[in-house]
Amino acid sequence: MRSTVTTETSHLSFDLVTRPWLPVQYRDGSQSELSLLEVFEQAPRLRRLVGDVPTQEFALVRLLLAVLHDAIDGPEDSDEWSELWTEAEEEQELPVDRIADYLEQHRDRFDLLHPTTPFFQVADLHTAKNEIFSLDRIVADVPNGAPFFTMRARGVDRIGFAEAARWVVHAHAYDVSGIKSGAVGDPRVKGGKGYPQGVGWAGNLGGILVDGTNLYETLLLNLVAFDTDNLRVTPDDRPAWRHTPTTAAPTDAKELAGRPQGLRDLYTWQSRRIRLHYDAGGVYGALLTYGDPLPARNMHNREPMTSWRRSPAQEKKLGLAQVYLPREHDPARSAWRGLGALVTGQVHGAEQRGEAATVVRPRILDWVARLVNEEFLPKDYLIRARLIGAFYGTQQSVIDEIVDDQVAMAVVLLHERDSGLGHTAVRAVEDAEAAVTVLGNLATALAEAAGAEPETPRATARDLGFGALDGPFRAWLSTLTPGVDAAERRSAWQQQTHRIISGLGRQLVHEAGEAAWTGRVVEIKSGNSVWLNASHADLRFRTELKKRLSMSSTEQTGEAAA
Repeated sequence: MRSTVTTETSHLSFDLVTRPWLPVQYRDGSQSELSLLEVFEQAPRLRRLVGDVPTQEFALVRLLLAVLHDAIDGPEDSDEWSELWTEAEEEQELPVDRIADYLEQHRDRFDLLHPTTPFFQVADLHTAKNEIFSLDRIVADVPNGAPFFTMRARGVDRIGFAEAARWVVHAHAYDVSGIKSGAVGDPRVKGGKGYPQGVGWAGNLGGILVDGTNLYETLLLNLVAFDTDNLRVTPDDRPAWRHTPTTAAPTDAKELAGRPQGLRDLYTWQSRRIRLHYDAGGVYGALLTYGDPLPARNMHNREPMTSWRRSPAQEKKLGLAQVYLPREHDPARSAWRGLGALVTGQVHGAEQRGEAATVVRPRILDWVARLVNEEFLPKDYLIRARLIGAFYGTQQSVIDEIVDDQVAMAVVLLHERDSGLGHTAVRAVEDAEAAVTVLGNLATALAEAAGAEPETPRATARDLGFGALDGPFRAWLSTLTPGVDAAERRSAWQQQTHRIISGLGRQLVHEAGEAAWTGRVVEIKSGNSVWLNASHADLRFRTELKKRLSMSSTEQTGEAAA
């Protein structure tokens, strides 16, 4: 949908500092919308922000962090951070006076409808034909050519100013790639079109938030000190509203080469150029074009909220000694299956390279580990590592799926001086992976015995196995607390895993058809032929399962096999 620009009401204003626009959930479960200042004032009473989609919540929390970092110009170190932190609920309070003064100082830049410096927008952004496009360009829960389950399956014609502000923030963080409208004044435009430059910055990430018991704790747990090892923050670091207002053109390449200068710059990165079109009744159109590019390569010393993976392919292609890329979330995998990358920076089966780490743990978890090491947090303090990310399809031109999962764990798992429990958790994930692999092998053998195609039964069995282990693993993980015996805990997990997977295997064998029980001659890897039937497949399954879960007790594994 497009139309030509019409004259808009010039005197309208929507002040994000004082007008409600941020959806929140209180600790009693009730919900409301609050202004930017009210969110900081009421943070101890709030459970969390509630975005229209999970990725919006991630982007909005980063916006709040940029405000808080800049309002206090820190924290410079953990001691300064500790002055803000208290676990006593009746004493919890952010430095609201300083935040209020700060927001008042920059108030014009937080007006969504400001005539010259509208929040996160370019006031005079326009195409050569002065077109206005549908709000589908910025509203991410509108299907793009696919009839998903949504109240907006036919698109959206108009939204209120509060919702529009949220989607503007989200667009800078998660907008899709693809061909876009070309804005007048952008030298990259060819034939009236802006050609693909990749997704918004956060769309590259397997996002990680540390979730506390309330929004006060969440903000402070993610408020990384500027002196954190391997994290670059310079004195020039500042958020978007303290930079010169953007134009249709990208920021000068020489300036971009040294940016982002730190967390404030990064969390408010202007990856797009946006202009809302509105009247007194709300927003009815938008123009969305490309903004400042930010390559994802080797940003592991600037972006704290994701794991990073070494990329030998990119190293070879670019002729660089080391290339790290963000480690994205897999929509098909539960969060706990990636625990190794979160807790220890290890990935099961990853290539071991002596000269540099294969995987870099999120700096945000390094920061929490530091708070434990320096005894600002007790070892039994419980956090939730919240995993949020977008999964793009069709050359990154659409969002196919959004990942939102979490893993609850005691911070002792991150403790650098007592890493035993963390490694135990990682080994337990490997136990689960091994057991499910054995279950998949059973499904393959049963299919081959019956003369059927094995890949679908194998995939189904693996999904069944991981689904059955999901709840038990999360419950078991919560038992890894200071003082427990790591070996005993892993043995207990292997016993539980053996019971669950053995039961699923027994079910697969029971449901195998007559052809599988009769069996047939199949060729094995050695080139020899053997007679394979359900009975042989079952025996091999139980032998291999016992071998993979060697810490399971004889008594309990025997009972499970009975």
